[in-house]
Amino acid sequence: MINVTCAIIRNEDDEVLVVQRGELTDHPLKWEFPGGKINPGEKETDCIIREIGEELSMDIVIVAQLPSVEHDYGHKHIRLIPFVCDTLDELPVLSEHIAYRWLIASDLGSVNFSEADVTVAKSYLDTIHRGGSIIQAETVLSAKDPGSDLELQEMVNRMISMKEVEWVAASAGENPAIFSKLIGFSFSSDRKLAFHSSWTLTKVCDKYPDLIIPHLGMITESLNKLDNESAERSFLRIISLSDIGKLEKRYHGKLTDHCFNALRSGFSAIAIKAYSMEILYKLTVIYPELANELAATLSLLQHEASGGILSRSRIILNKLAALAKAR
Repeated sequence: MINVTCAIIRNEDDEVLVVQRGELTDHPLKWEFPGGKINPGEKETDCIIREIGEELSMDIVIVAQLPSVEHDYGHKHIRLIPFVCDTLDELPVLSEHIAYRWLIASDLGSVNFSEADVTVAKSYLDTIHRGGSIIQAETVLSAKDPGSDLELQEMVNRMISMKEVEWVAASAGENPAIFSKLIGFSFSSDRKLAFHSSWTLTKVCDKYPDLIIPHLGMITESLNKLDNESAERSFLRIISLSDIGKLEKRYHGKLTDHCFNALRSGFSAIAIKAYSMEILYKLTVIYPELANELAATLSLLQHEASGGILSRSRIILNKLAALAKAR
């Protein structure tokens, strides 16, 4: 049996990525969730991150794992291991497939998938439509007391559907105790809990942007100390969507340095670079003397392989040009 991983990759609009195989492959012109074979001694999670990087030049963050699917195609017997993942990069660079599409989840049933991927799609749809977790969330969060830390941690770690995340985010917006706990969990040594909590915080800030303002300084201070790229990604997204003018000026220098270092690093994730660009542009509006350094740094990024980085850096360069004209 061949062990294979695949990724159900979601963008910020909660659409799912599917890719089409070529005419000369063993499943000609069929659609599938991207992924590939696990190398000897390789962890499943390492495999899917590597495969998506190699096949699509995309950065992903693993959110959850779905049940494995076994299928005998006759010429090969596979065990397909699916992971639900999030990404900021919506422009895959195809190296092994001939086409891609972003679909709303309800359209997955109409896709001409390979047989094993049909089962994965059904499993994903069953998971996001299942109401049990949401009902349990309502039970825990309806009271003024948000429950014990352990109860809330377990619930946050269980979340997989966007509906669950949005429900918890809405509850945190209305209940300061839940909001405070989500901030605390975002710094947890439990990497999954930290990611899910910080990710949920981004949804809280989408709905209630003023709630995060008193915490922006502390979040900025923590960026260089974080050992969790997923939490860093979420924090930078929060800052990028916030009014930088409301962040105390004593933090502006640290934020500027962190974002420039992220852009210049060969190891920073695509999402981290993209959010850093937006933050630096907002800082440039306040400090025009940053414009030349930012433009030069973004110009160097034009050699990046990622389509997402290319498109976003061009957008910021255009905004810088417009800003210069206005002055």
